[in-house]
Formats: sequence, C-alpha cells, structure tokens
Amino acid sequence: MQWETVIGLEVHTQLSTASKIFSAASTAFGAAPNTQACAVDIALPGVLPVLNGEAVRKAIRFALAVNATINRRSIFARKNYFYPDLPKGYQISQYELPVVERGSLKISVGETEKVIRITRAHLEEDAGKSLHEDFHGMTGIDLNRAGTPLLEIVSEPDMRGAEEAVAYARTLHTLVTWIGICDGNMQEGSFRVDANVSVRPHGQAELGTRCEIKNLNSFRFLEAAIRYEARRQIELIEDGGTVRQETRLYDPDKGETRTMRSKEDAHDYRYFPDPDLLPLEIGDDWIEATRAQMPELPEAMQNRFQQQYGLPAYDAAVLTGSRELAAYYEAVASACGQGKLAANWVMGELSGALNKADLGIEQSPVPAAQLAQLITRIHDGTLSGKLAKQVFEALWAGAGKVDAIIDAQGLRQVSNSAEIEAIVEQVLAANQKSVEEFRAGKEKAFNALVGQVMKATKGRANPAQVNEVLRKKLA
Repeated sequence: MQWETVIGLEVHTQLSTASKIFSAASTAFGAAPNTQACAVDIALPGVLPVLNGEAVRKAIRFALAVNATINRRSIFARKNYFYPDLPKGYQISQYELPVVERGSLKISVGETEKVIRITRAHLEEDAGKSLHEDFHGMTGIDLNRAGTPLLEIVSEPDMRGAEEAVAYARTLHTLVTWIGICDGNMQEGSFRVDANVSVRPHGQAELGTRCEIKNLNSFRFLEAAIRYEARRQIELIEDGGTVRQETRLYDPDKGETRTMRSKEDAHDYRYFPDPDLLPLEIGDDWIEATRAQMPELPEAMQNRFQQQYGLPAYDAAVLTGSRELAAYYEAVASACGQGKLAANWVMGELSGALNKADLGIEQSPVPAAQLAQLITRIHDGTLSGKLAKQVFEALWAGAGKVDAIIDAQGLRQVSNSAEIEAIVEQVLAANQKSVEEFRAGKEKAFNALVGQVMKATKGRANPAQVNEVLRKKLA
C-alpha cells in the first residue's frame, strides 16, 4: 500500500518585546533562574495582568505579512492544566476568538511552489522551564520564561512530507525575523515547532490519527522527527496495530520519537474567558499605522530582484534569505551595476568565507562598497577572476581598499594587445613541441601554451585576449 504523510505545524514565535505580555518583567535571555519572574507572572494574590500593546502591534504586523484577517475584537482565555513549570495552574491564551485568522504563506520545494494555509495566530504567554540535566533525581524549575509573549501560528494540515514541512518552517522563520517580530534564535527557544503528523493511504480523503511532536528547535530535528514518526505509524498500521492520538518527544541522540502523554482535546483544558482581561479591540487606525511601517516583504523583493537585477528565481530566493543579506546584496548591486555578477560573488566567495569563519552577513569584514568596487574592477578589465580572488582575500584580511591592494600587489590585469602579443611570441618560440602537438590536433597542447603565457605574466594577462592572440598566431 502507498502511504501519504499529512503534516500541520504549530509554531511558537517569541515576540521580541522588552517586557512580558502581561507584566513589566524583562524578557532578556540568560538571567539567573527565577530572577525575572514577577508577582504577576506567578499570579500572586491581588495582582492583575495588563496587556503589552507592543505584542499586539507585532501580531498585526504578522497578519499583514500573510494577508490574514485581523479580528477587530478578540478574547483572552484561561487554558487550564497542571504542570510544574506553569505557576498559575493555567495559561493565558486565546481560543475561540484569536487575534489573527485565515492567512497563507507560499513555499518553494525545488521548482515547485505551494501555498500553505494558516488557520490562526493567537497571542499567549509562555510557561516556565523544567531543568532535568543539572539535578540528580530531581527536576529544577526556572520561571524566567513565564509570561514571555508568544504568537502561536497554526497551519492547516497542508504539508505532504518532511521536505514541505521544513520549507514552510524556514519560510516562516525568515518572515518573522524579516518583519522584526522575533529574533528567530532557535537555540534560545525563540522559535519552536510542534509537528502534527498522521498518515493515510494515497487517495483517502479522511485524515489519519495524528500524533504531535513537541518542541522541535532545529530544522534538522524537525525533518528527522517527521520522517521517523511517519515511518513508525506506517509500520504500526501495517503490522495490524492502531495509531493512538498522543503527544510525543523527539530524541535526537536516538533519532526516534517517544510517548510523552496522551494528546488532550480542547475540552480537556476547560477554556473560559479570563475574567481579569477585557476583550482586545483593534481599530482601523492601529492597523493602518502598522501597515505604514511594514518593510518590503521577501516575496515582493524576490520578484523585484529578478526584474531589476536580472536574477534567476533561485538567486533571488537565496539573497532574500534574510533582510540583512538582501540589504547587503542590493548595496553591492546598485553600486557596481552588475546584478548577476554581484549575486555570484555574494552567494559564492563572500558566503563561503562567512560560513568558514562562522560569521553573519552583518559581521562581514568586507564592506558592500568594497565588494562593489572589486566587481567593477572585474567588469572594466582591471582584474581577472583569479586575480579578483586574491584581492578579495586581502580585503577580508583588512589589507586596505580595492584599488590600493591592486597597486600594492601589482595585480592589474595586462590587457595591452601589443604586450600580450610579445609575450605570446616568446612562449611559442620557447615551446615548439607544444606548438607542433597542437597543430597535430592535440587541444591539450593549447591549454599548456595558455598556462605558459599566464605564468610569464604572473597570472595578470587577460585570459580572453591570450586565447585570441594564441589562436591567431597558431592558425
């Protein structure tokens, strides 16, 4: 039997606000345990939550970015469950009336594009954190995260396979960092993914029983967990078993998922409107003020890069992988006027050097203006591609500016026809055997002659001119 994997993702996006969603406590990462949990966060008697307006603005930004409906009136509810790191015994979230509904996000998998529907995005507070590693036979509780603002983004089960799920998660990650609502740091828990996975026979309309894999904090783990879980469910069914609805955890050391608890349904949480919070009402003026501050979005920028700079779709997609990378590329391309050559250098030599040094584009030792100048010198014939790489290495090492490096190292390309002809004649006279072999039909002999000319000029001769003059002399 042929099986189809069906996936929906719930992504917990930590909103990059300075304070928590219902209190003034700091959201800064890395503080000593329990030093950033105030009376409101742990619901001490007599305290009242106050909604953080900046969290709402960030939710509006997301809604505008995915063409979603913004509910002008939404409700905060109490989600009741008992867990050691939940200090109140309930979590303030949104249920029946979320702030955002019915959006969509386009993803690309290879040459195929697909639209993934977004069911809803709702505001809620994070729980604390259970610490198992540092305690022998006990669990520690750190409540610093309690009350941290989250936007939980829930997709429809539109993804078919791990590859599509990872493409969606990556695209969403790019978007939320691009519009400035989340720092996207997965190691610190700012972007966490829960994957709902089920399988069904190909052609069956009814969905299979789903299992939820919680708290996946890397794209690699997301892909591996989905692949394992789909395989587990298929083998279970084919062996005559039944998939149970449950919550599972992924163990990266063993490469497998394991049962965490039975999966609750909504009624198990006994949702009811939070009596301490008024309904959230969002006016048109708030929405329009937020719209006016929105940046150009990745998809729109990709289309513009293709039209303005003549880039293929793949290059445009890579260069809009982050807002910082896109800004760097555009600074280079607009300064040198060579869109495709600029793309090649940014995606090639520069990205390779950054990856090797484990640096982000914003930490590049090579300023955009200097990379543009380097590309200009390639285009105007001052540098060959090989010499340009030498200049780039010097730029990376902080040896100065492009033109100064070229002059200091004597790297200007030899493009004077008379000079090249004189060197070619010397090489031909000194390499008669290669000349005879070429005239006998051995093309490799020609390459050997080119190499001798380049050696004589210390790699500075214009390769195209060398080839032209050599073929003319050998004719």
